Amino acid sequence: MFELSARTQDYIERTKAFIKNEIEPVETEFWNDVHHLNQGGDWTKWQWPAQLEVLKNKAKVAGLWNMFLPDAELGQGLSVQEYAHIAELSGRSLIAPIVFNCNAPDSGNMEVLWRYGTESQKEQWLKSLLDGKIRSVFCMTEPAVASSDATNMQATAVIEGDEIVLNGRKWWSSGLGDPNAKIIIFMAHTPDSTKDRHHQHSMVLVPIDTLGVKIERMLPVFGDYDAPHGHGEISFNNVRVPITNFIGGAGQGFEIAQGRLGPGRIHHCMRCIGAAEKSLELMIDRGMDRKAFGQEVLKLGGNLERVAEARVAIDQARLLTLYAAFKMDKFGNMAALTEISAIKVVAPSVLEKVVDMAIQIHGGMGVSRDTPLTGFFAQARSLRLADGPDEVHKAMIAKLELKKRGYGSHKSKH
Repeated sequence: MFELSARTQDYIERTKAFIKNEIEPVETEFWNDVHHLNQGGDWTKWQWPAQLEVLKNKAKVAGLWNMFLPDAELGQGLSVQEYAHIAELSGRSLIAPIVFNCNAPDSGNMEVLWRYGTESQKEQWLKSLLDGKIRSVFCMTEPAVASSDATNMQATAVIEGDEIVLNGRKWWSSGLGDPNAKIIIFMAHTPDSTKDRHHQHSMVLVPIDTLGVKIERMLPVFGDYDAPHGHGEISFNNVRVPITNFIGGAGQGFEIAQGRLGPGRIHHCMRCIGAAEKSLELMIDRGMDRKAFGQEVLKLGGNLERVAEARVAIDQARLLTLYAAFKMDKFGNMAALTEISAIKVVAPSVLEKVVDMAIQIHGGMGVSRDTPLTGFFAQARSLRLADGPDEVHKAMIAKLELKKRGYGSHKSKH
């Protein structure tokens, strides 16, 4: 089931070598430069170190570019399951997904344009995103409602003649602070009394400099602004764009969102597994390098059992994620709903536990910026909310299990 072709194995080995030889030697210095260049929440002055473009150009030349996209011409033609192994490797580094142009939210936005965009939309936006010349933003979550139920959405996209008028406020819009962010995918309510509640939402392309679009602020995660990427709050006040800026047509938002989130959840979860592997390695090295009370710290207080528990948990999460990817490739997203929700619950939770162990072994160093552990922890904890909180995914799993036994919403065994 999980057998890899020689071609895929070659991509894996070349990605592994690139991370080891090109990214890891400069990563500490890179993030030091990031923190030096970007102080505080004033995103208007944020910038990436020059080193990023150097690394991105090297990745392009090496053919390690847009590997997430299954299209053989625009991407590298890897299936979801094949790319999953690449995503795991990139998850070991906080910079690698950007270097390979495989980072969120751009990868999901590119996949949306690739699957549902018109030729004109692809020419105007997808091409520049695939080239890595611009970045994009996805606006879905709102501050005024419980966004775990996406039908609560209050932002509107109303058709007026040959224009769409957008109003509303979004937040936790990742990438909003990026100096290269040029295009937004805005999801909003398009009222239509003739349609059910899952066909009254639309996705709309909005250039970030459109009149009425206002970036209100950047939101810190555990006190860190994640500059120069950022997670922002943004308002839309009578924003007007051409009706041709609908993606896939009015009312198609939820259908497109499900198509976007399936592969995206595989990417997120495999990156979590890569980060957990890196955390475990750092934990072992630190624990065996430091001595206390006459022996290595790793041999004290049940730490060896924690190493074993981490190994078991990581391998279980990886197998479950690869199984979900396999089902998506072979049978489609709808056939893998249980597995997609399951991995979204499991993988961030595994990373959270493993990185917590690693922080404990590192002592004070674990909560500093001297290791990637704090970044991994923020990633894990945030992902238990992003793309649907744990509770929503557990509810989905339970619903599907009951349906198997005949307790669906339209029929009961009793």
